[in-house]
Amino acid sequence: MSFEVTGKLVAKFDIVQRTENFKTREFVIEKADEFNGRTVLNYIKFQCVQDKTALPDRFNLGDEVKVFFNLKGTKWVKDGRENYITNLDAWRMEQTKMSQDNAPASNTWQSNTSAPENVDDLPF
Repeated sequence: MSFEVTGKLVAKFDIVQRTENFKTREFVIEKADEFNGRTVLNYIKFQCVQDKTALPDRFNLGDEVKVFFNLKGTKWVKDGRENYITNLDAWRMEQTKMSQDNAPASNTWQSNTSAPENVDDLPF
């Protein structure tokens, strides 16, 4: 199942080479929500893996973007203790603001692969 959220790109982090064959990258969007007449800012951190790590490159900090993502959860056991990790795995980004001439922004990027279904490429 795929989800989407729109917000302002506020952080892009470097690519991290986790193993010889596995790399990740994180980025953050700021989403403003109204709650009881107040504006509440939420900061949502996404993860990109493998060929998707280039997704944030085409956008500048401050750009309004729509992020398409999948929820992934992993159970991790180390030294007899269980831990659970939840990731928001981004697989597509597109700019949402209109350009100055009111034409839709065309800064859309998607990898050559479709949305991953049940790909488990975590290193543990």
